Amino acid sequence: FSVRFSNKCQEKHTLKNPSGTCVENSRIFLLVPSIMSNMLNPDAIFSNNEMSLSDIEIYGFDYDYTLVFYSKHLHTLIFNAARDLLINEHRYPAEIRKYDYDPNFAIRGLHYDVHRALLMKIDAFHYIQLGTVYRGLSVVPDEEVIAMYDGSHVPLEQMSDFYGKSSQGNTMKQFMDIFSLPEMTLLSCVNEYFLKNNIDYEPVHLYKDVKDSIRDVHIKGIMYRKYICYAEQTRAVLAKLADHGKKMFLITNSPSSFVDKGMKFIVGKDWRDLFDVVIVQADKPNFFNDKRRPFRKVNERGVLLWDKIHKLQKGQIYKQGNLYEFLKLTGWRGSKVLYFGDHIYSDLADLTLKHGWRTGAIIPELRSEIKIMNTEKYIQTMTWLQTLTGLLEHMQVHRDPDSQMILEEWKKERKEMREMNRNFFNARFGSLFRTDENPTYFLRRLSRFADIYMASLSCLLNYEPDYTFYPRRTPLQHELPGWSDQLYTGTFRIPFLPETVQVK
Repeated sequence: FSVRFSNKCQEKHTLKNPSGTCVENSRIFLLVPSIMSNMLNPDAIFSNNEMSLSDIEIYGFDYDYTLVFYSKHLHTLIFNAARDLLINEHRYPAEIRKYDYDPNFAIRGLHYDVHRALLMKIDAFHYIQLGTVYRGLSVVPDEEVIAMYDGSHVPLEQMSDFYGKSSQGNTMKQFMDIFSLPEMTLLSCVNEYFLKNNIDYEPVHLYKDVKDSIRDVHIKGIMYRKYICYAEQTRAVLAKLADHGKKMFLITNSPSSFVDKGMKFIVGKDWRDLFDVVIVQADKPNFFNDKRRPFRKVNERGVLLWDKIHKLQKGQIYKQGNLYEFLKLTGWRGSKVLYFGDHIYSDLADLTLKHGWRTGAIIPELRSEIKIMNTEKYIQTMTWLQTLTGLLEHMQVHRDPDSQMILEEWKKERKEMREMNRNFFNARFGSLFRTDENPTYFLRRLSRFADIYMASLSCLLNYEPDYTFYPRRTPLQHELPGWSDQLYTGTFRIPFLPETVQVK
């Protein structure tokens, strides 16, 4: 064992892994060309639940990061405006103005411990991914994290509530909105300033002040005065659906003037003709639950009218309202409706759980992550990481000192490879969808609340209107393995039965 799998093996009998370690008679990198010939399509639509588009008669859309996208300049604008509000209205030190927005600092789906002022990544089982916990702009040592949380598990009662918020004793806030990227960065920058200057402060107050400042940037329209939006073939998607006789509606939290300018820019002056119903400032997710708020019509000048609404008319814009009144006025119910949005909680959760609509999540980060996953360097790294995991699982039964020494070397190398894998995506937090081995908490919620997900609406152009999406049958731990496990099956048969054992 110690000869066959050590660095002392002879070169002529070995292949090297990415870090230079030798493995005799290795089949590892012979698999790389095969894997690369089956690369994922970044413009594909992925399915969590079987769904046929032939059953869909009505298509609904959110606006921000669904019908339109924004350049990163908008996030810089939000960060700067909120930072200035902290200084001018909340009396924060003017020195925090030296901090600029870093678009590569955070990723969506992170959790923030409001009382400890810690930003972190949590997996689907409520475990903190060590090495991804940040106080300010600095990583917190694993030992300190374990001491604070008495391990790395976050109890259910401390996790964020159903909508990812910190409320009613929940100490964690989950940032799910793409607009939350500048909020996370601003929180971390102000925390960093207080820590570096030994200023005593209350983390709860800081969190609330930053949240209020970000909210005011939206409410006061600061971000709407200057924005850069673009669309990925949005008009082509809407035109295709219209040509096939599909009804369409828009429900957004954004104001009418903002939506009107954006849609005229990306779709055209006739954009309202494509939609059967347009609702602005809907206040999702309250729109899906509060039965008390009636609709109000908005005229061409943006003035709210007092007329009672008996019908939602095509070409008109309505404000507020609620889903129950919407269903009553339109009759659009159940699984014949497919609604798209980027916010898993505010856009999708209530629709799928309470109203039976089909849901589609727009995940812009998906395209860039898939492109990374298709690179040869990533495939080589993951192939070797999976192989190391299989070696450790199979060879741990060897208790002699030489074998144990090699196992420790492999554990160390496996940790290094995991860090390398994280750096492919985001240097601090890694992939949006995975921790080291497990799905992230973000992916867990995505899998629960979205029937399908994709990088942008333009992906719909690759499919016929009667296409059926079938989810991949992902092997359970006790079922036959997928391709990734075949890297070491045959040679290393854990958890398979030995060939000499027959099941009767």
